[in-house]
Amino acid sequence: MISTDYYIILSAILFTIGALGVLIRRNPLIIFMSIELMLNAGNLAFVAFGRSYEITKGEPFFNGQIFVFFVIAVAAAEVAVGLALIVEIFKTKKNINIDEMNSLKG
Repeated sequence: MISTDYYIILSAILFTIGALGVLIRRNPLIIFMSIELMLNAGNLAFVAFGRSYEITKGEPFFNGQIFVFFVIAVAAAEVAVGLALIVEIFKTKKNINIDEMNSLKG
């Protein structure tokens, strides 16, 4: 059986990679992928803690899985809206460089 510590370490590594992707990269698609990576790192931590609680207490504990369900639903909505915004910005400006997008006016 794998310890919860390994899951949390993996979650921290994935979150750090996602945060670096958001801070360093300038492509909005890569930024969205990095945000999704950070959300999945949080999901992994929720499930790991829920599993460790279930093992120690001996009773089912589904709060980690419930949080993961809501995070996935919010992430799907965020991706749909974000990609729609990127497509519209690309249609109007013919460029999706983050540094040049300082206002929302057309």
